[in-house]
Amino acid sequence: MDRRFTLFAILVAAIFVANQIIYSFFFAPPPVVEGDAKKVALAKEAPGKAEPGKEKPKNSEPAKAAPDDKREEPRIAAAPDKPAANAVGAAPPADTEPAIAPQWITLGSADPQDPYRMLVTLTNRGAAVERLELSSPRYRELEDRSGYLGHVAPDDAPGGRGAVARVVGAGTPAALAGMRAGDVISAVGDKKVASALELIQVLRETEPRQEVTLAIARDGAPLALTATLGRRPLEVIRPEFENKSVDLVRPNKHDPFSFLFTILQIDDQTIAADAAELAGATMFSSEWETVSAQQDAVTFRKRLPKWGLEVEKSYQLEKVPADQLANPDFPAYHLWLDVKVTNVGGQAHQVAYRLEGPSGLPTEGAWFANKVSQGSMFSAAGLRDIITRFEGGATTQVTPAEIVAPEFKGGWVDSPLNYIAVDAQYFASALIPQKPKPTDVLFAKVEPIRVGEIPPEAGNLKLLDVSFRLDSTTTELAPGGDPLAHRFQIFAGPKRPGLLEHYAVPGTNVTLGELVYYGWFGIVARPMLAVLHTFHYVVGNYGIAIIMLTVLVRGCMFPLSRKQALGAQKMQELQPELKRINEKFKNEAEKKTKATQDLFRLHKYNPVGGCLLAFVQLPIFVGLYRSLMVDVELRQAPLFSENIRWASNLAAPDMLWNWVHLMPEFITQGTGFFALGPYLNVFPLLTIGLFIWQQKMFMPPPADEQAAMQQKMMQYMMIFMGIMFYKVASGLCLYFIASSIWGIAERKLLPKAAVKPGSAGPASPVPATTSSGSNGSASSKKRQRGRK
Repeated sequence: MDRRFTLFAILVAAIFVANQIIYSFFFAPPPVVEGDAKKVALAKEAPGKAEPGKEKPKNSEPAKAAPDDKREEPRIAAAPDKPAANAVGAAPPADTEPAIAPQWITLGSADPQDPYRMLVTLTNRGAAVERLELSSPRYRELEDRSGYLGHVAPDDAPGGRGAVARVVGAGTPAALAGMRAGDVISAVGDKKVASALELIQVLRETEPRQEVTLAIARDGAPLALTATLGRRPLEVIRPEFENKSVDLVRPNKHDPFSFLFTILQIDDQTIAADAAELAGATMFSSEWETVSAQQDAVTFRKRLPKWGLEVEKSYQLEKVPADQLANPDFPAYHLWLDVKVTNVGGQAHQVAYRLEGPSGLPTEGAWFANKVSQGSMFSAAGLRDIITRFEGGATTQVTPAEIVAPEFKGGWVDSPLNYIAVDAQYFASALIPQKPKPTDVLFAKVEPIRVGEIPPEAGNLKLLDVSFRLDSTTTELAPGGDPLAHRFQIFAGPKRPGLLEHYAVPGTNVTLGELVYYGWFGIVARPMLAVLHTFHYVVGNYGIAIIMLTVLVRGCMFPLSRKQALGAQKMQELQPELKRINEKFKNEAEKKTKATQDLFRLHKYNPVGGCLLAFVQLPIFVGLYRSLMVDVELRQAPLFSENIRWASNLAAPDMLWNWVHLMPEFITQGTGFFALGPYLNVFPLLTIGLFIWQQKMFMPPPADEQAAMQQKMMQYMMIFMGIMFYKVASGLCLYFIASSIWGIAERKLLPKAAVKPGSAGPASPVPATTSSGSNGSASSKKRQRGRK
């Protein structure tokens, strides 16, 4: 017994070690597979790409983080109209435009009643997208529960008099309270504000629906405004620094913004491999002129006198018709991006441009989230991957692990791009070129890139911020001739299948619907989701819908579960006979096996019949697991109410209590087998508790020492399973809890067969070869003869 227990302990330890080895093997940076059906080739060198681990961000060398946890610079008291110095080699003053003041512009609205799906904050520094927030209350920030005033791009007011709001987006609590760009906030409620950083810190201590009084100065005159704070919206695009979101944007304290544009080539000059831009271009890191700005459109312009070029970038936000506001699948989750390069000089030039993609997509739930990989069943996906599709080819996924791998040498060359996307778990941002013909090749190179710094912990590689880079083919621009002009549709929103099907590649049947991927169990997940959505439509709560799904599944499997229960009862009836067989053939394993099989055959008992129920439920379990990982409708779906923090997201663990202050870091960090995360989750504990209870209630008593040892091993394996499933979605645990309760009730209500004393049950006599002396059977025969 002790030896078996020791062997069991060694086996469990070996499983733990094997888990770590398998995790390291499958999550190691895999090699990139060259080529496929499409006309794609891996470039031998990646322009602008430094040695892995030493790469610079896209626009500048980041300064080292401040020693405190806030990672903020010392306060800056520069005049608001003074532009920041260019980080990349500037051209001589005679070849540049006059200095342009920093400016922030918003498109759309944060109010879901307005005809926009999003609020987009742009900056004229690089003519880039800084933030993109969804307006629907269905998509809110899940981890930050502080009050939301609106991202006002604050800066320090001169003399420590407060924080300057440099932009106020429509539909935000700040705008609804009457705040304007240029207002200086000096207090929030009874808390004084002396800088932009203090404003951020004060707002972090507030709560949604909290009413606050804002003390502001407008044109030198004091003013008091009352704002009702809201829930923070989900940011599909946001600034990041060191793989963490940034509320206060400071120079060199954030990763590059989204959709940056620069000149890649001018005649024989091309961006060097170790540079971000051409010397004298500085289009990433300097301010552009704002030509026009409306609520749904803005145009930026950059002049390059050195080469006689003029560049324009225009963004236009799609509006929602009034009769489609309630339709979540109406295709209005996109911007139109137009880029145009015009030769306004007197000399012809060979010109190509570089366009970079979105950055800072959501990484919510990094300590528990898993994303389905489109590469293979076992390959590891990041929380943000690159998905691309070329005309005539298959969908390709590139993970962060591949991008930083030493053997990764770049992207695809001279290929007709259909679309390219940064793909997060429930949201995505994709760029679809608008081409006359699908086979047109607009780009000499399409390249996945990393944007942020590589996380120091190897297990956190999935947090890496990634994006893509498009290098256009070269075009000759004649003086005063036709410009180099391209148009793109930029999708940024939830991965709803019905919504994504509206975003099609012109001239093809390819849509962004490919971004919704369930893996090998899609054939189970899709119909099960249809049932779940139908139940939700009826009851309005996904928690109840999952319980209804459980009832439906267990109801359909009742004949199997009844047969399993009857088999368990019969096994209990046969225990005396099994014990006698074990005693009779204690040292004869072959005879004992044959006698046991004869006994089972005589009583029509199938020992593997009990596994059939679990086998049938396995696809349902995996299908529900994949559904919770993929379906955005289950994200933010509460068990009770969003106002109750516990179990407020069925696609995440229930998170009853934050135990970070009690547990060691290797447990709370969420990376590794024993890393349980920062919360005490009760649903997995309840699930395993019910499993153990079922096992004790319905498992027959052990017939020998070996069977007793097996039952003990089963109990220990339940604890092992509890660790494995500690971070699974609470919706999946809810299914198991409901299924276990159903199974217990089913067994309790099932009539029990009467067992006669001294008998193995109301069955036929057991043959002598299987009766181990057959006292029970012999006495049965005597009773039968006596009755005759």
